[in-house]
Amino acid sequence: MTFPSQSKSFVRAAIAGAGTVTRCGTKFKIERHQIQTLFSHNGIKNQFLRGFSVAAHLDKNSWATVDPDKLNKDNVHRMANLAGGKWLETTKYADVVDPLNGHVFMQMPDTSQGEVGPFVESLSLVPKTGLHNPLKNPERYNQYAEISHKAAVALDDPEIEDFFIKCIQRVMPKSRTQAYNEIAVTRTFLKTFAGDMVRFTARGFMVAGDHAGQESKGYRFPFGPVALIAPFNFPFEIPVLQLMGCLFMGNKPVVKGSEKTSMVLEQYIRLLHACGMPLEDVDLIHSHGDTMEHLIKSAPIRLTQFTGSSMVAERLSLVTHGKVKIEDAGFDWKILGPDAANQNLDYVAWVCDQDAYAMSGQKCSAQSIMFTHSNWMKRGILGKIESLATRRSLEDLTISPVLSVTTERIKEHVDQLLKIPGAYVVFGGEELEKHNIPKCYGAVKPTAVFVPLEEMLRNKENFELCTTEIFGPFQVITEYDDSSVDRVIEACERMSHHLTAAVVSSDIAFQHKILSNTVNGTTYTGIRARTTGAPANHWFGPSNDPRGAGIGSPEAILLVWTSHREIIEDRLPPPDSWTTPPPT
Repeated sequence: MTFPSQSKSFVRAAIAGAGTVTRCGTKFKIERHQIQTLFSHNGIKNQFLRGFSVAAHLDKNSWATVDPDKLNKDNVHRMANLAGGKWLETTKYADVVDPLNGHVFMQMPDTSQGEVGPFVESLSLVPKTGLHNPLKNPERYNQYAEISHKAAVALDDPEIEDFFIKCIQRVMPKSRTQAYNEIAVTRTFLKTFAGDMVRFTARGFMVAGDHAGQESKGYRFPFGPVALIAPFNFPFEIPVLQLMGCLFMGNKPVVKGSEKTSMVLEQYIRLLHACGMPLEDVDLIHSHGDTMEHLIKSAPIRLTQFTGSSMVAERLSLVTHGKVKIEDAGFDWKILGPDAANQNLDYVAWVCDQDAYAMSGQKCSAQSIMFTHSNWMKRGILGKIESLATRRSLEDLTISPVLSVTTERIKEHVDQLLKIPGAYVVFGGEELEKHNIPKCYGAVKPTAVFVPLEEMLRNKENFELCTTEIFGPFQVITEYDDSSVDRVIEACERMSHHLTAAVVSSDIAFQHKILSNTVNGTTYTGIRARTTGAPANHWFGPSNDPRGAGIGSPEAILLVWTSHREIIEDRLPPPDSWTTPPPT
């Protein structure tokens, strides 16, 4: 008999003695004798009572400061900064507009350069050895495992889950499924790091020395005071996973979310406080980029982790003198291999539509270019993708506002591509109908432009145009055959960023040829391969850049948030026979 673990509604029914519980669409009928049997085992009883206690303690009304259902121009929410354990106001506030109608519905602290003092002071109190490390305050590894457990339990609560889903949708409009996926991935991540996983991640190694009493020990040490700058497109999942990894390893971060979406991050930090995180462990700043740059220059920040545009990433590389870990532009390719088959056509087309147009293409892993073997073209793959893309609607947010590229810019890019000989619009290229999306954002239908492979590779100008990332519902499509596989590999080699990729093929020899000649950090392969959908069960991040940051896995946490330290112990005295040797 299986029950939904640590559900408030389940435990309440259990305590009452019987009942029916609905969880994630599934009804669980709980009989009195089942409860008696279940609770006769003290371990299970304690587990559920503990889960109930945590969930009850974390009632949303005890920590949340915003109601996403009531946000509108007549009920404007004001955010706050957090520094040194204190919530702070600022002299000025910046308006945040609703992406769906342009009305002001929130105010963000417009922190000035003259107001960064509390953040500088807070970070200056943190030594390079961090708040904890393997030799100092090791009990904090367990403390953060418990915080992670409590946060996971909280996100299992349907009310809190729904709260964050709606917060996400208000600031970064996306379908409920896409918003839910952020919560689901994060919840799984938090569950993974409950228990001993935090200290397991920080584990080191020992190597025997040259003589008795000598051994070398490798440790993973934090950086101490650090900065974390998060993007707008995943306002919950990306900052939370990076923040928790940062905290697990003993760092003290100042965190900045996107000006458009930082409300979600603030609410999560308030939840962490309710889960037992000390108020002083995280500083939160709402600001524009120039103020954050000033803070990075003014405070003793040892590392800045940034997720966002390549332009900002390059700027931060200069400002920090290279002390950055970045996950920036994602111009991501997909190759449909030669083994096209009608039985896979619908599935492959569906994945292509999801990869290119879910969240209006505003994923760093979104499918940006598709190299399509002629065998797939003959089977009508483009028509299948078009029919799927045209199902998308603003009503259910399966197509949504583009927050970083205007409609005008997207249409201008399409027009530039159409100047390449042989290029044509496969579908889309038009503005959405009947919308109130403000002009500062984009509102376009899912779009695909075909460009012949040889024309794309003909010169530098064409190639750079075809591989310009448009962070919206847009992709370039090209065709190749068995004789031009090496030209496809050439195109992949010439690209500047190497985040995600997909080799859609069951042909082992073809897979090997592509995989052995490309470098993308997160590459899916097989007939079900995709470019998007990063869960918490594998590394997600770029490759071939020493600044590259990963997310989601223990390896990613170690790479980003720790540095290696070697301590060589030589404990025993020299042997009695030792004499002073001649000089060397």
